[in-house]
Amino acid sequence: MDADKIASRMDEVAYLNAGITLTLTDERQPRVTKETKKKTQDTKNKKKVDFIDGATDGDDDGDKTTVDGNTRTFYHAGGLAEYAALLCKTKTPLFISAKKTVAAAAKAAKKKKVAPKKSSPPLSLSADPTSTLLSEDAFTVTISGSEDTKIKSSSNGVEKVAAVPVEADIALRWSSDAYSDVTLSFCNNIRTKDGGSHVEGLRSGLTRTVNSVLKKTGKSKDSASNLPGEFIREGLTALVAVRVHDPEFEGQTKGRLGSPEVRMAVDAIVSRELARLFEWNTEVLGCIYDKATAAQSAALAARAARDMVRRKSVLAFSVLPGKLADCASRDASASEIFIVEGDSAAGSAKQGRDRKTQAILPLRGKILNIERAAPERIYQNNELQNLISALGLGIKGSEFDLSSLRYHRIIIMTDADVDGAHIRVLLLTFFYRYQKELVENGHVYIACPPLYKITAPKKIYGSREHYVYSDVDKVALFARMAEDNIDVERCTTQRFKGLGEMMPDQLWKTTMNPEGRTLLRVSVEDAEMADRTLGVLMGDAVGPRRDFIQQGAADLRLEDLDV
Repeated sequence: MDADKIASRMDEVAYLNAGITLTLTDERQPRVTKETKKKTQDTKNKKKVDFIDGATDGDDDGDKTTVDGNTRTFYHAGGLAEYAALLCKTKTPLFISAKKTVAAAAKAAKKKKVAPKKSSPPLSLSADPTSTLLSEDAFTVTISGSEDTKIKSSSNGVEKVAAVPVEADIALRWSSDAYSDVTLSFCNNIRTKDGGSHVEGLRSGLTRTVNSVLKKTGKSKDSASNLPGEFIREGLTALVAVRVHDPEFEGQTKGRLGSPEVRMAVDAIVSRELARLFEWNTEVLGCIYDKATAAQSAALAARAARDMVRRKSVLAFSVLPGKLADCASRDASASEIFIVEGDSAAGSAKQGRDRKTQAILPLRGKILNIERAAPERIYQNNELQNLISALGLGIKGSEFDLSSLRYHRIIIMTDADVDGAHIRVLLLTFFYRYQKELVENGHVYIACPPLYKITAPKKIYGSREHYVYSDVDKVALFARMAEDNIDVERCTTQRFKGLGEMMPDQLWKTTMNPEGRTLLRVSVEDAEMADRTLGVLMGDAVGPRRDFIQQGAADLRLEDLDV
């Protein structure tokens, strides 16, 4: 049993059930007293786990998880609102501008001894009849409600209709510096990783209510058209937890809620409560509208950029990036593309590849970090435009279309040094934020080029040349040679500083040949942790990233540095 995994799950349950206290004691470990706790506790490792899992000793966000010896206590009075604040810890709340606007208006009115105008709805929770729909800091929309649903059943040929309640707790928090949406869903305290009817109900209720109130209040500039849901949800972190009698789960892993009545219930709850909130606090609605229209404008620019670059096919003529060395095959399932850094590496890759199924796309330098970039900057960046058009991707956040994907294996092939690792992380950030399904469906891979070439004076183990992929492998090879009485000192060692230093046949043999290469498939086991980690490592906030680096610096060995 892994105590940290159990603790993470109990912490999650404490968020889902506001106000309850859960305690975990690991009796397998020697009892640690308060007096000896500081001496025996591995603070560095603890901080590292806490940083990712969100289990801290009472931080400023109201997290009440505490550790006393071998006992951990979990308590979260704020529930899902507190959970949303934790997930958005490194992001800027969207409603902060609305809060400042209303506060300034109230202050000015107070100086003039004039009551604030009714058209400026206050975000003061004491005077707001919809105060229960906003968290204490007014940055998170909180919805709790119940809706009766009719369930049909038959017994002995007699059809019966029973009213069964569906309860829902929802937290919605928009961030001004985020350009993708994240949804975590639960049913009866069970995580539904693949979403389901409760997520569908949330999205449909949110989209319809925003558009309805916009038209009713006259905020929408175009009353004839509706804002698509994908733009309304830009920058949204949503948590939805439902309690359902006899739920139905779908999928091989039962990770999707299939109960159709839940969709209607959640839709009704969301629509009813959001309509109350938006009609009273129009500043909140205005913030959502401004961000959504900006996202829509960026998407239109993206679509225009996307339409400018097309591919030559049976039906249409298209222009692909000039530096793309395409493959001959038009079967996407059998085709793969190698994304390499620089023209030097691309030259070796182009000469060494299998032209039938392998395409090569070189990138110039480090690509744009889209975690910090506004959507329009993505489509103004030449390297990202080339990447988008080469892969056949749509606009950011659009529904994934497998039929438009030009290669079913996207292989990141960068140098085995710090710069290569940085470019690899930038590319992974792009794929996960721009088209998450590429990662979730297993289309993204990482190539493993060798780090060293060991040349022996004569044939050993079937060859004079041996390629190793890490320092550990090199030491292991030399140890094996020493055991077999082979003179290690007569061997020559070449360290590859970049892919461009490798001959085409070497690159093919070690890294590109499907018969002998090693590929690492990129997958996401925990979307919440992946989202939070990307936000910390690649986001705007410097403090959390500095803390992460400092916590990891203690475990870093000097020999691991590529200097």
